[in-house]
Amino acid sequence: MFLRAYMRASTTEQDANRAREELEAFAAERGLTIAAWYIENESGSTLKRPALFRLLADAQPGDVLLVEQVDRLSRLTAADWNKLKAELATRQVRVVALDLPTSWMMATASTDAFTARMFAAINDMMLDMLAAVARKDYDDRRRRQAEGQLKAKVEGRYKGRPEDASRNAGIAQMLAAGISWSSIQAATGCSRATVAKISKRASEAA
Repeated sequence: MFLRAYMRASTTEQDANRAREELEAFAAERGLTIAAWYIENESGSTLKRPALFRLLADAQPGDVLLVEQVDRLSRLTAADWNKLKAELATRQVRVVALDLPTSWMMATASTDAFTARMFAAINDMMLDMLAAVARKDYDDRRRRQAEGQLKAKVEGRYKGRPEDASRNAGIAQMLAAGISWSSIQAATGCSRATVAKISKRASEAA
């Protein structure tokens, strides 16, 4: 059994490594060692998370996916959460979250098959509940943000997010040099839509 720690932040401005010390302390208290770290800056509302799926590809049956909080793993819709759960079940990966005490015993092998099975069932139920709460929080924040922007627009105060001129100039240079869109995304952390917008702008200016 290996502990594989997964850390996620939504944007590049946030520190995805923030929980490292807490995860290390949790493992050390149980005489365990974290075998590998998987870190990324991606939204928890999407399944398009390369580091998470690299973890799952590396995992062996019985390995543990260790996270600080359930919302680091999922802010997914119910349908996508079910897809991720099916992937975890297929690979026989156990989820342990620091904010979910019922999951803690999953970090150690149990000799009592009945107790292990009971805790697994309870843990699955609690994971579902916390994943649903995390998604609701995500939806609520998005709704409040949209309402705030609409109010600001009506009042003439909303200017939108300022453009990152230096980054976009760099993207334009990379496009002119023939660098692929995927490579530009990986290098800058921007979305494909941003690359498309700058590519279109460059074409119109040509």
